[in-house]
Order: sequence, then structure tokens, then C-alpha cells
Amino acid sequence: QLQASGGGLAQAGGSLRLSCAISGFTLDDGYAIGWFRQAPGKEREDEGVSCASSKWDNTYYMASVKGRFTISRDSAKNTVYLQMNNLKPEDTAVYYCAAVEGGGSFYYTRAIFYHHWGRGTLVTVSS
Repeated sequence: QLQASGGGLAQAGGSLRLSCAISGFTLDDGYAIGWFRQAPGKEREDEGVSCASSKWDNTYYMASVKGRFTISRDSAKNTVYLQMNNLKPEDTAVYYCAAVEGGGSFYYTRAIFYHHWGRGTLVTVSS
């Protein structure tokens, strides 16, 4: 139901845009979204990289990506994006998108709150 794509190899300082195509439900029906990541050899981080409320009136960014990453959506395409600029080697990870119904203006930063998960996409940043 969620399929992340857009990962690949980037040099430090470069950019990538991840996409999360959603099927089976509609974003505009009220789903909060989160992007999470799992670095090589580590467990998936419990804290979201970036999250958005179901009304898309509030967004969250973890401290290490604030000012570099931007979460957005295209309702017509039922797709969520994560624009990643000024990439750093420590951004190397498999990135996952997740969704949970409801929340209104509240976003969910912890993975445990999300019910729908997609397969991840690998981002590799070389120094």
C-alpha cells in the first residue's frame, strides 16, 4: 500500500527526492505520514526523520535533518515526498514511509504509532 522509491547514490552535499506512492487509501481522507530510516547494521530509528499531520498543517523534522529535508505531498497523485538536500554520509540508510489514520493537526514522531508501512528505499551518501 506504500511504496517508497527514489533512493540511490549521492555525493555529500547532493540531493535526492524520495517518493512514497500510496494505494488502498487516500491521503485526503486524513492520514498522518512519517518517514523513518534504518542505517546499515542498525535498527530502524524509532524517531521519525520527518512527519506530517493528517491535516498537513504541522510538520516535524528531527534535529539532524532540520533545514535540509522537506516533506510534502501531491494529493492528486496520492504521493508523499521527502526532498533531501545537502546530504551527509550519516544520512545513509534505508528510508521507509509510514501512515496512520487520524490525528488531525497532530503528527506522530514515533514508529510505534504507525499502522501502514511500505518497503524502503536505500539512500547511500558518499563522502
